[in-house]
Amino acid sequence: MKLTCLSKGEGFYFPPCHMLNICGFRVLLDCPIDLSALTIFSPIPIDYDGEVSNYSAQNLNSADGKSNRVEKPLEASDLIRAVPWYKTVKSLHLWDVSFIDIVLISSPMGMLGLPFFTQLKKFSAKIYATEATVRLGKLMMEDLVSMHAEFRQFYGPEENGFPQWLKWEELEMLPSALRVIAMGEDGAELGSWKPLYSAAHVKECIQKTQSLKYAEEVYHNGTLVIKAFSSGLEIGASNWVINGPKRNFTWLSSSIFASRHAMGFDYNSLQGNGVILFSDFSSMCGNVSVGINAYRSMNQIRPKVNSPTGSDFSTLRDGNNSKEDFIKSVTDTGENTVEIDKLAFICSCAIDSVREGGSVLIPIGRLGIILQLLEQISISLESSNLNVPMFIISDVAEEILSLMNVVPEWLCEQRQQKLYSGEALFGHVKLIKEKKLHLFHTIHSPNLLAIWKEPCIVFSPHWSLRQGPAIHLLRRWSADKRCLLVLEQGVDADIALLPFKPIAMKVLQCSFLSGIEMQKIQPLLEILRPKLILFPEDLMAHMITSHTGSSVYFGYSENETICVPRSRDEFEVDLATDLVFQLQPRRIKQENAAIARLKGKYHVHHGRHLLISENEPVNHSQSRLLLQWGSLDLTLLLLALREKGINGSIDNDGMGEHNSCFLRIYEPKKALIETTGTLTVVSAVDETLASIIFQTICSVLDAI
Repeated sequence: MKLTCLSKGEGFYFPPCHMLNICGFRVLLDCPIDLSALTIFSPIPIDYDGEVSNYSAQNLNSADGKSNRVEKPLEASDLIRAVPWYKTVKSLHLWDVSFIDIVLISSPMGMLGLPFFTQLKKFSAKIYATEATVRLGKLMMEDLVSMHAEFRQFYGPEENGFPQWLKWEELEMLPSALRVIAMGEDGAELGSWKPLYSAAHVKECIQKTQSLKYAEEVYHNGTLVIKAFSSGLEIGASNWVINGPKRNFTWLSSSIFASRHAMGFDYNSLQGNGVILFSDFSSMCGNVSVGINAYRSMNQIRPKVNSPTGSDFSTLRDGNNSKEDFIKSVTDTGENTVEIDKLAFICSCAIDSVREGGSVLIPIGRLGIILQLLEQISISLESSNLNVPMFIISDVAEEILSLMNVVPEWLCEQRQQKLYSGEALFGHVKLIKEKKLHLFHTIHSPNLLAIWKEPCIVFSPHWSLRQGPAIHLLRRWSADKRCLLVLEQGVDADIALLPFKPIAMKVLQCSFLSGIEMQKIQPLLEILRPKLILFPEDLMAHMITSHTGSSVYFGYSENETICVPRSRDEFEVDLATDLVFQLQPRRIKQENAAIARLKGKYHVHHGRHLLISENEPVNHSQSRLLLQWGSLDLTLLLLALREKGINGSIDNDGMGEHNSCFLRIYEPKKALIETTGTLTVVSAVDETLASIIFQTICSVLDAI
C-alpha cells in the first residue's frame, strides 16, 4: 500500500485530497476546488459604459512602473479583472488520470472538481459517493456554473489557451499577497488553474457517479468491498472503509460526533480495521470565537488558534475511567452547546441590526448552518415583535430546500423524530407557508422587486464575495453602518472585502465546528484500535507521543509518498463445499491439529480468498505420494522397527561430515539408515527389508 497526500486542504470548503494505492488499485480520495482562490479576481464592475475590453485588460496592460514599485497596501485595482479560472488541487494535474481506478467522495464539497476529469476521454475511474452527497453536489455545481455565467456575459467569450492574466510576466506584477494565492510560495500551483466546466459536464459527471446508502456494500472488480459510514459533517458526508483480500482500510475524514442536522459520526463501524488514514485537518485551521471587534475601517474579528495541552487529553482519559465512561467523555463533551451559542450570538447581532433599520447579508455556504440560522432567526424575530422579511436568493434554493424534506434517513435522530410526529423536518417549511421566507432565483426578478422591503435578512451565495447575488447586495449596503455582513472563516476577509471598501457596515466573521476537536483525536483512535495509523506530521507535534494503545503511527506530509507496511502476513481462505467433502485429514502427532491435502483453483471474489473445485473427477482409490516433514527421531524409529522384528543400534560415535546420524540394522539382515537435517538414506541389500524400513519411517513422520 502507498499513500500520497496531494493536499491537506483548508477546512470545510476545501477538504484534503489523497492518492491511495491498495491491492493494485489506484484510489483518489476527494476531488475539491479551492474556491477561496477566487478572491484574486474582481467581481463584475458596475461602473462600466459598455467598453468591456477596457476592464478585462485594465490590470494587465497598465504596467507602467508596476514591476519596479515598492510593495504597498492592496487596493481593489490590484485584483484581476477577467473571467475567473478555478484552482484545483495543486499537484493533481501531474497525475495520469487514465491510471485512476476509483474515486471516493466524502462530502459535496469534495466532488466540485470532478467534472474537470469526467469530461476527459481517458478518465475511466469508477466514482462512489452517497446518494445525498451526489444530489447536493450536483446542485452546488449547477449553482457555480450559473453564477459564473454572469462573468461570461460581461467579458464575452473566453480566450483560447491560457488567458493573458495567467502568463508568468503578468503574475510577477501582482502584489505578493495575490501572487502567493495564484502561484503558491514556489510557483508550483500555477498549473492548477482551469476554466470552469459547463452544465453539460456536470450532467455527465453525475451520470458516471454511483450513489450508495450508508453501510451499503459495493464490490469493485470482485476484489475490494467498499462501504460508506456517516461522518456527521454534513448531510450525506461520509467516512469510507475498503476491505481487500489482505487489507482492511479506513479513510477517516473530517467528522462531527453529534450534529444538529445530519446523521452523527458512526465511529462504531470503523472499529477493528487494520489501517486508518486520519485525514481530519480541521483542528489546524484555528478556532475563531464569534464576536465583533473594530479592525481598521471595518468591524471584524481575527482568528485565534487554541492549541490544547497535554492536560486536555488526560481529562478525557485516565486509569480510573471505565471504557464506557471513556467513550462517553469523547462523544459527549458539549460540542452542540458551543455551536448553539455561536448561532445565538449571530442571531442577536442580526436582530440588533434590523432594530436599527439595517439589513443583514449572510453569504455562508454551509447548508446545515443556513437551515439552523433560519429557524433561530425566525424565533428571535417573533419574540422581538419584528416583521422583517427573509430572502434566499439562489438558482438552486428551491431544489435544495425541497430536497431537505425527502431525505430523513440522512438526518440526525432529533430530525427523524419530527417526521414520526408529523412535523416538518426543518423550520423553513413553515416560514415559506407563512410568507416570512421568500425564495428567488435572481436578484433582478420582477417578483422579488415587487415585494422587496428593507430592512431584511438575505441568505445568498457566494461566500468568496466574488460572484452571485451577494456582491450586488454588499455594494448596496456596504456604506450603511447599520447593516451587518456575516462571513465564515475560510476566506481572507481583507482581500475578500477589497472591492467594497470603504466599508461602514459591521462585519461578523465566525467559524463553526468542521471536524474532530484536537483533544478528542487520540482518545478516538484508542477506541478504534487499528494496527496502523497514517497520521499527519503537522498534527504530530500537538499530540502526546507516548500512548498506551497497540497502534503504530506513521506520519505523512503533503506531496510525499509513503509505503505502508503490511499489517498482517497471513490470511483466511474459504473452501468450496465440494472440496470440504474431499478432505482426508490426518492428525499431527506432535501438535493438537490435523492437516489434509487438497487440489483446487484459487479465486478472489468480493474481497475474499476462495478455493474452488476444478470440476475434475476425484479418484480416492488412486494413491498419491505422501508428503512427509519434520526431523526423524532415530530412537522412535528403532522402537517401531523392533515391533516388526528388526533389530539394530544407534551409532552415536559415527557422526559423518554432514552431521549425519546412523542407525545400523543387523537382524534379520544388515542395513544402514543415515539421517541429516534434510535427508534420510536407507541402504539395504534386501529390497523387502528396505521396503519395510521405508514404511516404518513414514509411520514415524507426520505425512499427508
